[in-house]
Amino acid sequence: MDILYTAEALSTGAGRDGHVRTSDGRVDLDLAVPKEMGGSGNGANPEELFAAGYAACFHSALHGVARARKLTLTDSTVGARVSIGPNGSGGFQLAVHLEVAIPSLPPEQAQELADAAHQVCPYSNATRGNIEVTIAVVDD
Repeated sequence: MDILYTAEALSTGAGRDGHVRTSDGRVDLDLAVPKEMGGSGNGANPEELFAAGYAACFHSALHGVARARKLTLTDSTVGARVSIGPNGSGGFQLAVHLEVAIPSLPPEQAQELADAAHQVCPYSNATRGNIEVTIAVVDD
């Protein structure tokens, strides 16, 4: 792989009840276990960070696919929901649901762009075959 960029972060404390900071200081957050999982909820959590990253990365891929097709997306959005639960083997697993809105395009064309973005998005490529990822094109 020809590496274009590398992000670097350090987790301190107790992981989900700790702190995370990137080497450039742009991300510098206290972490806390969500209340739904028995924690205080007084901080961000890895699933929120993953959801934010996936939404942004997929949205970028969507715009890239649109540009390649000579389309301009000025009103699109991508929402990501990342869920965590037991995997039945003593560990945990993730699931992702992406909601793509492209109000300026007919639903069929929006779905085609979302499907194409799913093929090029680095997060989609990293998760493919590992976790369930669903994509819904919604009216927004």
